[in-house]
Amino acid sequence: MFREYDQAQFKTIYDQWRERICADFSPHQPINIIGIRSRGQTLAQRLMQSMTAHGFKHIGQGVLDITLYRDDLSEIGPRPLVRPSEINLQLDGVPVLLVDDVLFTGRSVRAGLDALTDFGRPSVIKLAVLVDRGGRELPIQADYVGLTLRDVPNSHRVNVLLTENDGRDAITVDPRP
Repeated sequence: MFREYDQAQFKTIYDQWRERICADFSPHQPINIIGIRSRGQTLAQRLMQSMTAHGFKHIGQGVLDITLYRDDLSEIGPRPLVRPSEINLQLDGVPVLLVDDVLFTGRSVRAGLDALTDFGRPSVIKLAVLVDRGGRELPIQADYVGLTLRDVPNSHRVNVLLTENDGRDAITVDPRP
């Protein structure tokens, strides 16, 4: 293993990230939080629960599956797993917080932005990622970043582990298999 941020470090990173997000939105105005499958979905759910506990009253929540919007769909294989997007909320004119776990090349976020436009026109879209590892191939930048890693070799993968999915909270940087 190249590097690991344990549960205590993860909590600090997440809490600071959440606080920056909460500070930029009014608890009395509507906001939609949409997570990109799969760990972005889990982070969005966590964020929504936390914001509700901090007095936010008008939060819509959705899940975005970007599989069919990816520009590398032909490289995924002959039968990619496509799950439905769950956007059962009013997007038009409402701010959207698009949530993902790791920002790397920017291609997943681009796919997410393309998918969102099929559902409506938010007043603004803000991007929240827990980890920005650099290495952009597209001009995409997150508005909220929990942890910035700039020295991760391309031969390594950044993994966000979440209790809901993996049994523990951690961030690891490992060689690709």
